[in-house]
Amino acid sequence: MSDHDELLKDLGLDVELHHRIFDSIDRNFRKTVLAQKDRPARMAYFDGVIRGAHGARVREIVDRRAAGDKFIGTFCVYVPDELVLALGAVPVALCGGTSLSIPYAEKLLPRDICPLVKSTIGLALSNTCPYGPIEDLAVGETTCDAKKKTWDILAAGGDFHVLEVPQKKGPCDRDLWHEEVVRFKARLEETTGRTLEPAKLAAAVRLMNRKRRALARLNGFRKEENPPLSGLDALVVMQGALVDDPLRFSERLEALNDELEDRVRRGVGISPAGTKRVMVSGCPSVMGNWKLHHLLESAGAVVVCDETCTGTRYFSALVEERDGGLDDQIAAIAARYLTIDCSCFSPNDERIDSVLRLVREYRVDGVVQYVLQYCHTYNVEAVRVASALKEAGVPSLKIVTDYAEEDTGQLRLRIDAFLEGLGR
Repeated sequence: MSDHDELLKDLGLDVELHHRIFDSIDRNFRKTVLAQKDRPARMAYFDGVIRGAHGARVREIVDRRAAGDKFIGTFCVYVPDELVLALGAVPVALCGGTSLSIPYAEKLLPRDICPLVKSTIGLALSNTCPYGPIEDLAVGETTCDAKKKTWDILAAGGDFHVLEVPQKKGPCDRDLWHEEVVRFKARLEETTGRTLEPAKLAAAVRLMNRKRRALARLNGFRKEENPPLSGLDALVVMQGALVDDPLRFSERLEALNDELEDRVRRGVGISPAGTKRVMVSGCPSVMGNWKLHHLLESAGAVVVCDETCTGTRYFSALVEERDGGLDDQIAAIAARYLTIDCSCFSPNDERIDSVLRLVREYRVDGVVQYVLQYCHTYNVEAVRVASALKEAGVPSLKIVTDYAEEDTGQLRLRIDAFLEGLGR
């Protein structure tokens, strides 16, 4: 038995089933991401982050916990990583992007809810998620009904915290959100047994801002006429951002950015002249899910922007770096996270404005609205987004799908027709 298998066994997992699920995910990764030609050399590190998410990263966290640190599992980009890091804990996103774990969730949950929720819970219920046994606290949020009611079930087990994300952005909503961030800080202090210190919080803010700046720089290269990396590779980097150590990730991403700058300078890109530039807008594509980006780019387009939580929503705003006390710093953190324009907000004019701005900045030829099946907020909001894009003269296509491969033939036909229409 390998060291990795010994680790999984020690954590109490079903090792055989874990291999069946994650060997399949790895085959898909090789078939899509690794099959690309002329990739930047420094993408190799980020490939390793994805492939090591249930291996080396787990071992790293186990060692951190043995040294006294805590592990905080998260499900959404609304969770303020700065607070977690400042208290010496390790934040990692737990969302699942595979269809293989969904049948295990459907033994408990309804079939007609979001595949992201079912995939994530299915990994836990199938006893194949190595993060569950080492989790000191899980943090959910109230961005959709499926999540909210699922958290009710999970919270019954104890070590679970729910952040109330308001559905509007008026003064009273901002006050509510600020209080939620303060309450989360108190829960983290209780979990870690440590007291939050202004200097450590300031350092965590600088680190996360460094990470966001590096991601913004990477995405800036996608604005080039001939981008130096594919949308699929940009997605891999974004997925890695949700699980990797933030300092190490930032350092490696800055090195990749230097390589991309050199590729731009030498005229090395991934799309010939005339390639249609597409923006993916809507739901996130979490680790294990490379389906839509692969279909678009294998059809001859290039994905130049992701208006998603595995895209611009994650890095688009910085936390103001304030030198005041904790109250001032926490206020700055709360303000930054409420700029995220999730479809849970109503009205959501900020998101409409953001979509149109990104279309202009990235010189997009067409927008694909990506909606995970049963994600009602993005599906309904797609009506307003499509209307705004039509008024701006930008073609759009809405794709509603899940993580399974059965509909890829049908999706290829629709994508081919959409791209052909852009050509006309």
